[in-house]
Amino acid sequence: MTAATRIPVTVLTGFLGSGKTTLLNRILAEKHGQRIAVIENEFGEVGVDQELVIGAEEEIFETANGCICCTVRGDLIRVLGQLVKRRDRFDYVMIETTGLADPGPVAQTFFVEEDLKEQFSLDAIVTVIDAAHIEQHLGEIAAAGEQVAFADVILLNKSDLVGAADLVRIERRIRAINSTAKILPTRNADVPIEAVLHVGAFDLERALSLEGEFLSGSSDHEHGAADHDHDHEHDDEIGSVGIIDPRPLDAQKLEAWLGYLLQSRGADILRMKGVLNIHGENRRYVFHGVHKSFDARFERPWNDTPRDNKLVFIGRKLDRLELEAGFASCIA
Repeated sequence: MTAATRIPVTVLTGFLGSGKTTLLNRILAEKHGQRIAVIENEFGEVGVDQELVIGAEEEIFETANGCICCTVRGDLIRVLGQLVKRRDRFDYVMIETTGLADPGPVAQTFFVEEDLKEQFSLDAIVTVIDAAHIEQHLGEIAAAGEQVAFADVILLNKSDLVGAADLVRIERRIRAINSTAKILPTRNADVPIEAVLHVGAFDLERALSLEGEFLSGSSDHEHGAADHDHDHEHDDEIGSVGIIDPRPLDAQKLEAWLGYLLQSRGADILRMKGVLNIHGENRRYVFHGVHKSFDARFERPWNDTPRDNKLVFIGRKLDRLELEAGFASCIA
């Protein structure tokens, strides 16, 4: 299947109490005109009124607004396979992970399962955060930091329950973990559907159109400059490292370095993405990685745009100097 005909998938994550269920209920009940299959780990968590549900004795059933709801009691791959048989009934898939889950393995499924790669395309990872409790969660629960780190879109929910100064501090804390995610302050997880669907965060071609935002919130990372933001007393275990450098890269050296990173640091590098300038090549080389899974290809020509390499690594205890040295070793 072509990229245009594959089914886009959003992975939704967030702690219990963050507002994830509120968002899912709205998707399953509102008249938004989209035909969405919502895959739940345990459907009982979502309090959809029974009169909204058609055929609720099935593992996969339809709601009154045309959405499909699925229960994952076993294997996600099996449920996705069942959904493909109903391809004419929906246009989009949203997968909700359990509250304490690292969304990485779910995202990786769409990189490594060949059958799923043919049928589905990962669109984005969306994380819902409880603004009133996120700082406590980040200090106590490792999964909270991982959910922030993996996100392409962060709903900073219950933002009305914290003061303006607190909200600024929380956003800065989130930015220190994930320098590229789009942060949307919300109440009652109330966002336009298009803010969480069709984001295109894993679309390599779409990534090029978003280059201007590549290191949003982290301009001090340019050319490997150290991040001197010490607004909070402790160093977060999870953080971002961004590199911008115009020098062309040697393709073979780059392949060797990225291969080494995936093998030696894949468990710690939760996300990585980049637009790269390869020596002797007029097209941009665009890549995405989740843990040890990796997707990359040459995309459209540079034409008149500056040929800057732009890379972002998000992960645990990243060594900025090591990453900068590894990058420098790839220069043609």
